[in-house]
Amino acid sequence: MADTGAVWTHERLRARHAATGRLYDEVLRVEALSAGIYTLAAGAADAQAPHREDEVYVVLAGTAAVEIEGNREPVSTGSLVYVPKGVQHRFVDITEDLEVLVVFAPPETT
Repeated sequence: MADTGAVWTHERLRARHAATGRLYDEVLRVEALSAGIYTLAAGAADAQAPHREDEVYVVLAGTAAVEIEGNREPVSTGSLVYVPKGVQHRFVDITEDLEVLVVFAPPETT
């Protein structure tokens, strides 16, 4: 999909994601990792379960908290979150629509 490198603007990612109508839209998959956009509306419940891959989240927009194995930390635009594989986690207390870039390493399989 991106053997020689690729660039996606935030606007392009938003438009592509909006067109899918899904909470998560994968935009990149290579041998070492995969990445996509994940969105949750204000007040929504995040129903994700632990993954078999390490994850990095970059909050592109919104305000919430992330709960990782029972510990809560506030997140907002610009926040970076790391979650090791197999660890229970979710976004909670979403007070402003949340838009997150998610990177899985290795590529997501769950």
